[in-house]
Amino acid sequence: MGWLTKILKGSSYKGHSNRKYGHDRTWDKPRDSVEEDVEFAKALSLSELDQKGKSVIEDESESEDDEQFAKVESDSDEQPTRFQSDDDEKPAKVQSDDDEKPAKFQYEEDEQSAKVQLEEDEQLARALQESLNMNSPPRYDNGSIIQPFPFFMPAGYSRICAGCKLEIGHGRYLSCLGAVWHPECFRCRACNLPITDYEYSMSGNHPYHKSCYKEQHHPRCDVCKNFIPTNSAGLIEYRAHPFWLQKYCPSHERDRTPRCCSCERMEPRDTRYLLLDDGRKLCLECLDSAIMDTHECQPLYLEIQDFYEGLNMKVKQQVPMLLVERQALNEAMEGEKNGHHHMPETRGLCLSEEQTVTTILRRPKIGAGYRMIDMVTEPHRLIRRCEVTAILVLYGLPRLLTGSILAHEMMHAWLRLNGYPNLSPEVEEGICQVLAHMWLDAEMYSTSSGDVASSSTSSSSSSSSSSASSKKGKRSDFEKKLGDFFKHQIESDSSTAYGEGFRIGNKAVLKYDLRRTLDHIRLTGSFPV
Repeated sequence: MGWLTKILKGSSYKGHSNRKYGHDRTWDKPRDSVEEDVEFAKALSLSELDQKGKSVIEDESESEDDEQFAKVESDSDEQPTRFQSDDDEKPAKVQSDDDEKPAKFQYEEDEQSAKVQLEEDEQLARALQESLNMNSPPRYDNGSIIQPFPFFMPAGYSRICAGCKLEIGHGRYLSCLGAVWHPECFRCRACNLPITDYEYSMSGNHPYHKSCYKEQHHPRCDVCKNFIPTNSAGLIEYRAHPFWLQKYCPSHERDRTPRCCSCERMEPRDTRYLLLDDGRKLCLECLDSAIMDTHECQPLYLEIQDFYEGLNMKVKQQVPMLLVERQALNEAMEGEKNGHHHMPETRGLCLSEEQTVTTILRRPKIGAGYRMIDMVTEPHRLIRRCEVTAILVLYGLPRLLTGSILAHEMMHAWLRLNGYPNLSPEVEEGICQVLAHMWLDAEMYSTSSGDVASSSTSSSSSSSSSSASSKKGKRSDFEKKLGDFFKHQIESDSSTAYGEGFRIGNKAVLKYDLRRTLDHIRLTGSFPV
């Protein structure tokens, strides 16, 4: 069985055997296959058999030095026997006679035992060979996943292709994903073409060409439509709008890519947008419901008044409402000593001082290059007749955004006209944002202005609703989404006055209702807890 140890070392065994063959040659040739290992094992076993046979014969023909050594040894062994009694000599002679018989048949018994052992060794070699052939073939690192040579297939064993479920013969095949495949059956999930590259990508349990995987799964920029590049660390880095989930390259925040002043989305390349006189950009979807002049905004203003009246918060004084450009709004804010304006970008203002304000009298037209032209403005002198002189709103915004700004500024007017003391920004801006959010809720989930009122609303409000703006009607899916975005802006505002103030005020209104919350503010100047 000494040869079995060598065959278990495999075809990479390169040591020298300690056993010698004719002319004292040592076997040192590396074997290239299992078959050579088996042949070598058989030859080695036979040589061991020859050695066993020769050992008996060669014992009788030892060299003269060995015979001389044996004689000396025999003489030394005989000396002690001279002092033995006659009784001891007799068993010694009998024992010598008994040893001769086994020696005569030793060669025949060794030959028969060697034959039996050889048959057992050959059976074990065949079993070992079949075991080695049953293993999966090695994967070659030669730039291809296709096996370069067919492997020996033992009788009764067959490989089944994981793709077509047919038997794989002795041709080339692939071994990957824990299965074997015909080369033409291992295909890309995207393009359905065979994958012959050494590297491929996985998504779920499906293989892809690396190029196909990138095409389907690598994020593209929503602005330039290119693959979003990786950063210096090899990671995909992009910016994403928290509401619209628009993904774009970080570089577009610095390359003056236009962003809509209403929905805040970046405009994709080769997409038209409207450029307003004050430098703002307006996407065409927001333009569809945008309010452009003071006259066009009057019906919406009446709706906001009806909304307040439905909440038993009617504004009794007639407060002028003007649609203005950004420059006029900024100038009015500078001239207001104690005004309240919609931050962080000034888009609305509740005035309490006498001023002259430039208002937009007629809707501008869209000229070449999608620029606003032929805007008609006129100065309007504001006279102080009460605590509030006017409400100003930035022009060019969609109807829902314009309405929420009006609802916010109207609450400033209501607080001033109803004798509320000077409140902290967190309380006053917070409760104004609560009313803007309530109006958006009412607009998004009602079909008529009569539905925005509470259960205590009088039926007289329906007469004013008939003069609703022409912008109001069946809303598009985008306008509904836009309304959700404006609500999201109010809810997620990070500022202390507008954001945190809204969240505290809204929690109080939900807990105690609007009227009791306002009464608590009048008495304490703070929200109830």
